[in-house]
Amino acid sequence: MKVKDIVNAIEEFAPPALQENWDNSGLLVGNPSDEVKSAVVTLDVTEAVIDEAINNRDDMIIAHHPLIFGGLKRLNGKSDPERAVIKAIKNDIAIYAAHTNIDVVKNGVSWRMAEKLGLKNLDTLSPQKGLLKKLVTFVPENDIAKVRDAIFAAGAGTIGEYDSCSYNIAGQGTFKAGDHTTPYVGEKGKLHFEKETRIETIYPAYLQGHVISALLNAHPYEEVAYDIYPVENKHPQIGLGVVGELPDETDAKDFLTQLKNTFQCTAIRHTAIHKSKVSKIALLGGSGSSFINSAMAAGADVFVTADFKYHQFFDAKNKIIIADIGHYESEQFTKELFYEIVTNKFSKFAVRLSDVNTNPVNYLF
Repeated sequence: MKVKDIVNAIEEFAPPALQENWDNSGLLVGNPSDEVKSAVVTLDVTEAVIDEAINNRDDMIIAHHPLIFGGLKRLNGKSDPERAVIKAIKNDIAIYAAHTNIDVVKNGVSWRMAEKLGLKNLDTLSPQKGLLKKLVTFVPENDIAKVRDAIFAAGAGTIGEYDSCSYNIAGQGTFKAGDHTTPYVGEKGKLHFEKETRIETIYPAYLQGHVISALLNAHPYEEVAYDIYPVENKHPQIGLGVVGELPDETDAKDFLTQLKNTFQCTAIRHTAIHKSKVSKIALLGGSGSSFINSAMAAGADVFVTADFKYHQFFDAKNKIIIADIGHYESEQFTKELFYEIVTNKFSKFAVRLSDVNTNPVNYLF
């Protein structure tokens, strides 16, 4: 097993192109071609986690939060990240992080939170715009299925839970082949009319290279005519947070108790309980205070997230219950996601959850 095999498995689930531009997800320490026999999964990379990996002879650490964010100008051991990087390099331990890219994908961080609470009828809380493009191409009749199947296999044509989606219009194309061509149909120097089908389909922008390559390889023409259009539609399955429904309408205080127990919270900071019953819940793992309006627009009774500041609690305006459960607490089950991604792909690979509690926040009872 190589480091890159583990990286590829995770990035197939959470493409790195989906991370925020300020983020630093990816392989932070190590060579992609290095051999890896075992890995440990953690939320944060600390010296204690690296010591744990050394003691257990793990070759790789898989984390949610990147160890390196703004770049390191020196490696002299004066900061925690510097010491951790030095220790990892000295002990040939690779470090990989998937952060905001695993936050935004379907079945990512917030979806795992919803699963723990037993929510149903899930939707993305804040779908992202600007992630979709439309491909239009023109294919001769005998090659329609071949070309269409190729671009579908490359990732085009998915809308929600439907795949292989396209629109096809029969028409007639014209062209005149030049002296230095080898035309698939028609003759050099003569205007040719060919029955063609216009195929339209959408694809995620980050897959454009794969989709266009598949189109060019499958299309029979020397010169393939195709157009690419930006699409303003929001991507229904990519975005931060999730909103869903409890199996049954629940007493608001009982739900907060369930929340506290499920996420093993020492305490929950919440706004006034202005309604006795709740049923629709919005969730966002990590720092989600800026999405309070999205939660209210979705009709949620409770917004479960972390890192609200004092004045931001006023934004609830007795229209929604804010439940701040803590950053670590909201993201802790991300470790399970990594574990499942890797073991589902490589059933015999040795991967385990770290025993180190990296939560930096403590409470005095």
